Amino acid sequence: MEINQAQEPDYESVKIDYVGFVDPYAVEGMVVLKSADGKEFHMRAFSGEVARHISSFNESIRDSIPSIYKMIEEICEENEMFLVKVKIYESGEVLRANLYFTGKKDMVLRNYRASDAMALGAFYNIPILVRKNLLKESMEA
Repeated sequence: MEINQAQEPDYESVKIDYVGFVDPYAVEGMVVLKSADGKEFHMRAFSGEVARHISSFNESIRDSIPSIYKMIEEICEENEMFLVKVKIYESGEVLRANLYFTGKKDMVLRNYRASDAMALGAFYNIPILVRKNLLKESMEA
C-alpha cells in the first residue's frame, strides 16, 4: 500500500463534529465524526482524558501536549517524517486505526487504538478516514 495512493472507495473523509463525555464524571469520552454529506459516526468507550486532548487539539490548543503525543512528535521531527492520514476501522468488536507517515521513507503503523489515532489526527489537522459502513444518517436529538 502506497502512502500517496488514491483514497479507497470504502473509506470516507470525516471531520470531528463534537467531542464530549458519556457520563457526568467525564470518565468515558465520545466523539461524533461527520462526513461531507452529513453522515455520522458516533464513537465512544474510550477515556475521558483522550476526549479532553482531542477537544483541545481540535481547538488548536497545544500548550500542554501529553507525553505520548509529544513523544510521537519528537520521533517524527528527529526522523523527518510527517503523519499524513489516519484510517479508522472495526476489528472484531473494537475500533482500530492505521497511521500513515511519510518523509525520508513511508511507514504505516497498523492496528492502533482509534481514539489515540483520532487525537493525533486532530493534533496535526490531517485527514481522518472512516470505513463507510460505520457512517449512518444523522440523528436528531
